[in-house]
Amino acid sequence: MFQHSVDCNAPRHFTWRYWTNIANWNDPPASFHLDGPFEVGSRLTTSLPEQTLHSVIREVVNGSRSNEAIIDMQLPGAILSFHWQFENLSEHRTRLTQRLTLSGPNAESLAVQASILEKTAPEGMEKLVAAIERNMKAE
Repeated sequence: MFQHSVDCNAPRHFTWRYWTNIANWNDPPASFHLDGPFEVGSRLTTSLPEQTLHSVIREVVNGSRSNEAIIDMQLPGAILSFHWQFENLSEHRTRLTQRLTLSGPNAESLAVQASILEKTAPEGMEKLVAAIERNMKAE
C-alpha cells in the first residue's frame, strides 16, 4: 500500500468537479476514456503505446466534508485500487489524498512494477493541483 497527499488552493467542489471530468486527465503518453458518467459501475479505459488497461469505478462518495472515489484496475491475477479522497481544509483549500492498494493472488509478483507508482504518483498529483489552481483562477 502507498499513500500520498497534496494540498490545493481551490474549494473542494471545484477540485472534485475538475478531477471527475476525465477530459482533464493529462498524463502523456496515456489517454483515458470513460464509458459514461463518473459513477459507480462506469468503465475506464487507459490507452498506452504498448498496452490497454481496464478499470471500473467501484465507489463514489459525496459527503458533506469530503468526496471519495475508488477505481479498480484489472491486472493479470490482481487488482490495483486507486482510492482518492478530497477533504475540506477550509472554504478555499482542499487536501487530495491518493491511496494505492494491490490485491489478489498475483499481487506479490506485480509488486515491483506497482512500486513505480510510488515514485510517479506524487509528481502526477502535483501536476493535477497546478492544473486545478490554474483553472480556478481562470473562472
